[in-house]
Amino acid sequence: MSAEVCRETAEHPGALKFVSALFYAGCSFLITVVNKTVLTSFRFPSYLCLGVGQMITAIVVLYLAKRNNAVQFQDFDRSIFLKIFPLPLLYVGNHVTGLASTKKLSLPMFTVLRKFTILMTMILEAYILRKTFPRRIIYSVVAIVFGAMVAASSDLAFDVEGYTFILLNDAFTAASGVYTKQKLDAEGLGKYGVLFYNALFIVVPTFMASVFTGDLQKVITFEDWGNVTFVFCFLTSCFMGFVLMYSIVLCSHYNSALTTTVVGAIKNVAVAYIGIFVGGDYLFSWINFLGLSICMSGGLLYSFFTFNKSLSSESNSEAQEQKIHITEDSLRKD
Repeated sequence: MSAEVCRETAEHPGALKFVSALFYAGCSFLITVVNKTVLTSFRFPSYLCLGVGQMITAIVVLYLAKRNNAVQFQDFDRSIFLKIFPLPLLYVGNHVTGLASTKKLSLPMFTVLRKFTILMTMILEAYILRKTFPRRIIYSVVAIVFGAMVAASSDLAFDVEGYTFILLNDAFTAASGVYTKQKLDAEGLGKYGVLFYNALFIVVPTFMASVFTGDLQKVITFEDWGNVTFVFCFLTSCFMGFVLMYSIVLCSHYNSALTTTVVGAIKNVAVAYIGIFVGGDYLFSWINFLGLSICMSGGLLYSFFTFNKSLSSESNSEAQEQKIHITEDSLRKD
């Protein structure tokens, strides 16, 4: 496994890993705020239909890009489903529970409980991929989870359904991250194929679920369709849903599944504290605020250890390469 890790580290520059992670952090932050606005501020009645809109956007954008040769991925055949399974099931679970928990929870509590994704991803990578982690990484994860538990223990707006959705979302996200990293190496798929076929396979079942639950009827009769601000936010959410899907796959392509989940800690530093002042559904308490601060501190340490190691490895590699060149030049002169 150590050889595999070294090969993965050497495969992509550290700066590229960091930039792809930062891109995912920004996208995750923006879509959380936009989805919260659509589902809570405007009281849009269906997170399922919002998810369908995001999936359709991904399908249309990638299909047009493929037709115009802007991107390349395998044409559909019977082998596609076997190549991509179980990602569609994990993706729809992640998407639905994520939107549902966004609607049910305040922004700070949403971002706090999302921290359990990191712990779940570590467990899955240790169990499935047989990976080991340095003690400093483990300690920072413990700090993140401890802070999350402290913050959640004083949640004055406790919602059993919301907490259930967010913990399910954590599990789906962790599993999806590990399998996405695995499927990116599948022949012919690549990151664009993973995105396109994920959305294609799950858009119809999700749409049918919205029909059977009555959500579609509520959406059709929704009174704010004539509101320009709402329509703009809705379309922005659909487009950002696609961009978020792309940023996750891109980050997983250049990093490990665990590093992709670490990015949530970077994003959450901004989201949690901004959510205290924006959104109107956060009930302040000092215990909750202390838990948030512990959680964010652990997330920052985790991020520092992860990306500093990557960038340092790249610098050492460049220095070693430069040393080799100098030695070769010296030998030629001799």
